[in-house]
Amino acid sequence: MEMKMDIDALAAFLVRDFPQVAADFEIVEAAPPFVTLALNASTQHLRPGGTVSGPTMFALADVTAYFCILAGLGPVALAVTTNCSIDFMRKPAPGRLLCRMELLKLGRSLAVCEGRIYIQGDEGRPVARASLTYSIPPTP
Repeated sequence: MEMKMDIDALAAFLVRDFPQVAADFEIVEAAPPFVTLALNASTQHLRPGGTVSGPTMFALADVTAYFCILAGLGPVALAVTTNCSIDFMRKPAPGRLLCRMELLKLGRSLAVCEGRIYIQGDEGRPVARASLTYSIPPTP
């Protein structure tokens, strides 16, 4: 698959179009069909009991899928999530979470991604698995 946006282009897009969350995410890898993002989960990302919250892991999976699609498609800001399924398998403690997402299908109107979320340093034991479908706006 041809790469339309590299790490630098994705990072610039994140800062320009999503400045409100840009500091939360780091683009670690962009080698289509794979993209990996990191999120440093701190106290603001925790639920009672000291584990990283489901909404935090959802955000990491969703943003990673979005950038996985942009890496293969180019800067299409209006691509939107139409479906997401997440299996939470372990309770991650605060720390650096990685999400590695694979672009399984990039069609004219839909894109499908699947990925796993890990605690950095423990990549052999995923804490969550996610499958996402995005709607791609028609090109004029």
